[in-house]
Amino acid sequence: MTAAGTRAPEADAVGEDFPVKCVRPPRSSARGRAAWVLTAGMAAALVALALLSAGLGAYDIPLGDVLAAVRHRVGLGGHGLDRTAESVLFDIRLPRVVLAVLVGASLGCAGTLMQGVFGNPLAEPGVIGISAGAAVGAVGAIALGLSFAGNWTVTVCAFAAGLATVLLVYAMSRDGGRTEVVTLILTGIAVNAFAGALIGLFIFFADNAQITQIAFWQLGSLSQATWPKVLAVLPCALAGLLAAPLYARRLDLLALGERPARHLGVEVERLRRALILVVALLTASAVAVAGIITFVGLLVPHLLRMAAGPGHRFLVPGSALGGALVLVAGDLAARTVAIPAELPLGVLTALIGSPFFFWLLRRTRRRQGGWA
Repeated sequence: MTAAGTRAPEADAVGEDFPVKCVRPPRSSARGRAAWVLTAGMAAALVALALLSAGLGAYDIPLGDVLAAVRHRVGLGGHGLDRTAESVLFDIRLPRVVLAVLVGASLGCAGTLMQGVFGNPLAEPGVIGISAGAAVGAVGAIALGLSFAGNWTVTVCAFAAGLATVLLVYAMSRDGGRTEVVTLILTGIAVNAFAGALIGLFIFFADNAQITQIAFWQLGSLSQATWPKVLAVLPCALAGLLAAPLYARRLDLLALGERPARHLGVEVERLRRALILVVALLTASAVAVAGIITFVGLLVPHLLRMAAGPGHRFLVPGSALGGALVLVAGDLAARTVAIPAELPLGVLTALIGSPFFFWLLRRTRRRQGGWA
């Protein structure tokens, strides 16, 4: 009964020849506005941090000179700098900033896709061993002196190893048609341990020059960024980043559950296989140039999901933008916190991301009432 003592129209339909119609409440635009505000804010912050990162370091370049030199280089006025400043800006800083954007966007987007594919909030390429697996491919190519694909050899090996790792994790974490969180994490622990053992074996047989390169992959860094490396990773990263948003709607349907998604026309297994390839492509391209950088793909999607909701139409591109922002900021901190020394970027992200992962693990466990 309503307040006026009459029955609601929906109640009159019960028991009649026509089924009850589901009345959808008006859709709030609050989350839509939050998504637009977040996108604009992250884009503005990324541009500001990129310019700041291009100028700050052991050799400081004023922001006005950075802007003037970039405008001068593209033919929009401005003025050139002296030879040292030009070399630092265009040969060292800008390739590093661009590489940080590509790697951060790849890792953030890959984390979102992993969480959507596996259907749980704890999935991330680094946590479940995909980054370590891709690193094994890259380290193996270095230690064995492989060069079958020229400059693409390390990227190809990283991609192949990353793909094999993600397929293994996917197969082992499935039980009864669904992915178990505990199995996923334990599989990641096992894969990370095995990958660490393989890397240690490669180190044992490597020479001193190769050991230096391998240490770079283990710690994660953008210190060796160059324009050829940017161009080497650009096709893989762009292919993955452009393909990922095409699956946003189907990821939203998959979040309802496998059976409802199938009834709504989603080919679940085909979707998973396609996204696994995209994740492997994004992760391998990032690992191939930056080494193992963990927790970016775990932290960024969760922060955005808490702020603007779980819709993948925003979450997939938003995580790419947020990942780029986080990694540019992290690389700037790694370069400037301990000048003239430089902190390994992978170590820095792990120091920040590990407590967040521990909090998330306990939060998920409380919500599910325990793992047993």
